[in-house]
Amino acid sequence: MAQRTSGLRSVLSLPAAYELFQQIVGSPAVRHEFIDNHVRPKAGDRVLDIGCGPGDILEFLPNVAYVGVDLSPRYIASATKKFGDRGTFSVSGVDDLDASRLGVFDIAIAKSVLHHVDDAQASKLFEVVSRILAPGGRLVTLDAGFAEGQSALSRYVVGKDRGANVRTDSRYVALAKEWFDDVEVTVHHHLLRMPYTHVLLDCASPRTVS
Repeated sequence: MAQRTSGLRSVLSLPAAYELFQQIVGSPAVRHEFIDNHVRPKAGDRVLDIGCGPGDILEFLPNVAYVGVDLSPRYIASATKKFGDRGTFSVSGVDDLDASRLGVFDIAIAKSVLHHVDDAQASKLFEVVSRILAPGGRLVTLDAGFAEGQSALSRYVVGKDRGANVRTDSRYVALAKEWFDDVEVTVHHHLLRMPYTHVLLDCASPRTVS
């Protein structure tokens, strides 16, 4: 996973620091857009959260069957301690994803994952998810991105993100379309209190069905 961890970025590897930073920059607006307008979970849905971090998204989901995976043992330990009664958590990076062992899900989410991985890893994420979605299932992603209409300051800030693989919105779409026939992209420039550009993908109709 390509990630910048020097200087102040290293502090964000601590679950408490990460959650505090998200509150300061205005993550509730991002969460609302991501969950309410794109993920749209229903009670009983089977949800796979790739890159789940400390699992805080569970506070805003209905009663779902939840599985969270993340590369950071610190995040997984924090998530298990806080939300272990509501889901299953395990340490796993994109390279470790195995469709034959994950099970079947109605919704897969990857929030702030793709801009931390290279193209080969991103393609693997899309491939694995395409194999584990139930009929009618969807993958929703959210990442930092470069896009038309972005301010110079936003472009600068996004370029300094911990993720070393921030892409254009069209490049994210191209990677998704290798494995999904139906890919919708949404770009937001003003969800945070700081200049920042988010790219959301809604992916359905996987080309590979297990």
